Amino acid sequence: MKENNAKSRTKPDNTKIIYGVEDVPPYHMIFFFGLQQAIMCIGGTLSLPFLLSQLLCAGNQDDVRAKLLSLTLFMSGLATVVQCFLGVRLPIIQGGSHTFIPPIVAMMTIQGSIILASITQVLVGTLGLAGFLLKFIGPLTIAPAISLIGLSLVEIVSDFCEPQWGISLATVCLIIIFSSVLNKVNVPTPAYNKHHGCHIATFPLFQLLPIALSVGIVWTLCFVLTESNVLPTNSSMPAYVARTDSKLSVVSNAPWFDFPLPCSAAGYVGMLAATISSMMESIGDYFAAGRLSHAPLPPAHALNRGIAFEGISSIISGILGAGHATTSYSTNIGVIAITKIASRAVYIMAGFIMIVCGTVGKVGAVLAIIPNPIIGGALLIGLALVVSVGISVLSYCDMSSMRNITILGMAMFVGLMVPQWLADNPEKVDTGSTDVDQVIRVLFGTASFTGGIIGFLLDNIIPGTIEERGIEKWTCKASDTEEFTQCSEEELKLYEYPIVTRYIRKINVCSYFPLSPTFNKTIDCKCCQRKDREYSLPDSPKEAFELSVTINDDSGKGDQK
Repeated sequence: MKENNAKSRTKPDNTKIIYGVEDVPPYHMIFFFGLQQAIMCIGGTLSLPFLLSQLLCAGNQDDVRAKLLSLTLFMSGLATVVQCFLGVRLPIIQGGSHTFIPPIVAMMTIQGSIILASITQVLVGTLGLAGFLLKFIGPLTIAPAISLIGLSLVEIVSDFCEPQWGISLATVCLIIIFSSVLNKVNVPTPAYNKHHGCHIATFPLFQLLPIALSVGIVWTLCFVLTESNVLPTNSSMPAYVARTDSKLSVVSNAPWFDFPLPCSAAGYVGMLAATISSMMESIGDYFAAGRLSHAPLPPAHALNRGIAFEGISSIISGILGAGHATTSYSTNIGVIAITKIASRAVYIMAGFIMIVCGTVGKVGAVLAIIPNPIIGGALLIGLALVVSVGISVLSYCDMSSMRNITILGMAMFVGLMVPQWLADNPEKVDTGSTDVDQVIRVLFGTASFTGGIIGFLLDNIIPGTIEERGIEKWTCKASDTEEFTQCSEEELKLYEYPIVTRYIRKINVCSYFPLSPTFNKTIDCKCCQRKDREYSLPDSPKEAFELSVTINDDSGKGDQK
């Protein structure tokens, strides 16, 4: 672990990040860390090709499913590499977005619609609109948005676990034991270096690879239970999917090599609604990834790049005919809390692994045959941590305030209630326009969007001081000392491009470009500013320090009056 991780020294040992965002683990371990992340996104990635094949009336055609699976894995890997290297530059896995399934159901052609909607997303990022929203977003918006991402996926996780709860619980228990009980146990392993030659070194195996170890052990257990016929051999029984041979046809039907090639814009409005909902989730994921990585909150230019490059990846996905756009995967963000690995290099490696899985069909098919209950157990842990991260954001707020308690309760309750009501009563939404109906169903059928919007509106409408709302701590993060400000300025370099940023700084016009690391000209709207909010969100730790000084000076003047 490098010295720049020393910033965690004031935190308890169990919260320390072993590999920070810019740290690079040993080269011989990066592959295994990346594979662990690839395994965690398999659940969401695999379900999309099966759903799309059903929508394309090709549910029984294995070649169509295999093609869609290859495309999905390839695009997930490509989007991950682009996002980590050029986008928000935080440890984030990109994958196929389920948000686009509802509008796909309602239309006959989807390729052009995905491309057009993704172009709109690129414009939102390049025009700086994502960064502009930061002026109005505080903990009471982010907390419900992040928490509801995990809570809204409870049904999907239970579907994975339901066929064989014992297998799922075994996976959960092993992950907890390895990451929380045996995390300080170092395992003797053979090692070699130039100074000591061949020798025995200790390695924190359980801390760094808890998910890969758990999946491997339970997968082996499933193999034993399969060979001994303890698990049912009748494919009509739910527990059949826990057998290791239940999905072997995926391997046999997968092509050895499959390179994606490109092939009406109807339904643009429906896809645009899905894009807006996806952007809301992604912004929440960016904040969650930064918080779990012990990194500074992403500045405006990083958010703009993240949204823009997510849109670019979705355009490529549409051109290749994958049938879906790409978005950030919350589950993989939760893994950071388990493994304490936030290295960008690991996530880029995971992206390359998925690209290989997408182009070499047999390799991807091996990951696809992991029994569903094992995937369900891993997802349960990951998404539970995402919910916890959302709740932890509330530490910036005054939660003894009835105002804040009311806003949070309304955001969480409405965020769960409205999507459930829309799922049970889709026919009740009837405005007379099919496009408008589809927009309403897609936007408000997404829990994180609905809860986030409720929190956003109430937090900006109901009067409250910046201290009460958590805005001061959220933006300044205790930056009331010069030491912290200098430290944060150094840490913020992780959001900049290596090498080229120093040349970009010499071009003054780049400070007006929302995707540039030197961007500092935020969009301002005087009519939207509330009277009790005299301070806008700082774009750098230096501005945050100046803001905190201004706030303290104003408070002192108020006391004198």
